[in-house]
Amino acid sequence: MLTAARLYAIVDLGYVAPVDIEVAALGLIAGGADLIQLRAKGHAEGEIEAFARRLLPLCREAGVPLIVNDFPEIAARIGADGVHIGQDDGSLTAVREIVGPDRIVGRSTHSPDQARAALEEGFDYIGFGPLFPTPTKAGRPGIGLENVKDVQSRVGGKIPVFCIGGIRRDNLETVMAAGAKRVVIVSDLLTAPDIARATREAVDKLGVA
Repeated sequence: MLTAARLYAIVDLGYVAPVDIEVAALGLIAGGADLIQLRAKGHAEGEIEAFARRLLPLCREAGVPLIVNDFPEIAARIGADGVHIGQDDGSLTAVREIVGPDRIVGRSTHSPDQARAALEEGFDYIGFGPLFPTPTKAGRPGIGLENVKDVQSRVGGKIPVFCIGGIRRDNLETVMAAGAKRVVIVSDLLTAPDIARATREAVDKLGVA
């Protein structure tokens, strides 16, 4: 599933009210998202675990992996498919001690050096970005498109590379032209009037690459 994935979607509580997380997840799944991540910055660990438990059966029924952002302990407790960690969230070894050998573990990377380091460390996939400035990471400048092709070539041949950060349906073709094969799209899908339709449009564009 991971190697075939093209569109990685995130149920981000910065854009979705807690009461609506199932609706958002079902829309993303119906539209063809290959992976679903739960990201709930600023919420207590107990709340995040409760959110994850609500999403897990929806993802299981659809056969779509559920990834928990930042909290390997939650991923392990509820039996999620994996966890995603940032640059400052510790080593792969430490995370593996919590989640075990069989769960997906991804790493955020912001430069070619970080991307190569994540590959060498043994992560299952990486996020590479943010390509463009994005409200999701307020104040962080975009790294641009110039290194996408190189990272895809050097790292993407061995583990999936998901470009992330400010990617929308209206700039997706530009991102793909720069060398991206897989992407994460967040706000453009979650704020769309019809999440499933917006997701399907993104999937269709990725399918022509």
